[in-house]
Formats: sequence, C-alpha cells, structure tokens
Amino acid sequence: MKVGVLGTGMVGRAIATKLAAIGHDVTMGSRSPGNESALAWARDAGGEAGTFADAAASAEVVFNCTAGAHSLAALEAAGEEAIADKLLIDVANPLDFSQPSGPALAVAGTDSLGEQIQRALPRARVVKALNTVNAEVMVDPDRIEGDHVVFVCGDDSAAKERAVRLVGELGWPEERVVDLGPIAAARASEMYLPLWIALMGRLGTSQFNIELRRAAG
Repeated sequence: MKVGVLGTGMVGRAIATKLAAIGHDVTMGSRSPGNESALAWARDAGGEAGTFADAAASAEVVFNCTAGAHSLAALEAAGEEAIADKLLIDVANPLDFSQPSGPALAVAGTDSLGEQIQRALPRARVVKALNTVNAEVMVDPDRIEGDHVVFVCGDDSAAKERAVRLVGELGWPEERVVDLGPIAAARASEMYLPLWIALMGRLGTSQFNIELRRAAG
C-alpha cells in the first residue's frame, strides 16, 4: 500500500521506518523537497522523499506526524484535494512550547487538533490514533510488558476499522486498540498529554503506557 507520512521528526521517522520495513511503499513529506532528514531517511529505509504535497498525492493513506502547532499549515500545503476521501491518521498533539513553565496544550477542553483537522479537510476521513505514547512505543509496543492500550476516534466507522488494521501492523492487537467514538473524543486523548509529560518527568523515561482494567461482571 502507498502511504504518505507527513513530518520528519521522531514520530514521522519511526512510523515511516516501520511501515517501509513491513512492505509498504512510503513517501516521507516535508516542507521543502530537499529536506535533509527526509532524504537521509529515504536512503536508509528504501522509501521516497518529497514535499507534503508529493507525499499526500501519491498515498492511499496519510499519516500526520507533524508538530501539532504546525499541522494545519502542513496539511494545507499538502492540499485538500490530495487528501480528500483518504484515510488521514492524525498522530499529532497541539503542544505549545512557548511557556517558561513547560509544554502546554494550545487547544483543549472545547476543541481539539483532531477536530480542527476534520473541519479544515471535511472530505478527509480523519482518525486520531497513537498520540498517547512515545514514538518508539508506537511502533514497538512489546518493549513494554502488559496489555497496555492505545486509542482511536473518528467520525467514519469504516475509516476507523482500516486505521485499527494499520495500527495492528505496527504491533497493536485489535483488542488493545480502544475506540473512543467520534472525532470529538480527540479532546480526551490530547488532554492526556499533560499527564503523560508529568509522568515522564517523574519516572525519568518515556517508555511507559497505560493499561485498562475492568471490574468483573
């Protein structure tokens, strides 16, 4: 399958590398066609590198792995028509690093980045996923013991089913992918980030996740 990965940071490289390794045809998109990180990734992983528009146009599925503060601009550069009617898996979080007290959410409570993306690209089939774990854990959940989980949400049930299958290819069994409902639930998964950051600081590692336990009966 042809996959476009928008973003050249840790998350984009981790997801693009895993998808390429398991046989997908991956194009990494960046702001400029000569992006050194994207070109280096393409040489190492055997994929392609190009602009956001190149990656989106050639793809059947698009992953948004850009920094959340710049995601809307990146997707605008990719082009609404290039993404229209495609599954768009949004992995980004709207973190604002401008505060001296540390990272905070630029949008929270009554809106989310996932919803903003769906409004900006109404024909895209947006599914929020994988945004509650570190990049390494996204593509290698077995590095942490236990039946820990990730979440998905989106308005299109068929798109969510397809996203769950792709997340499964990254190593997450279907029973450990929790469907939170419509895209408005992205508010909840994005608002987990302040707690995740606090836990990372307290634990001294980003290699952790949460596990859900239900009461018997």
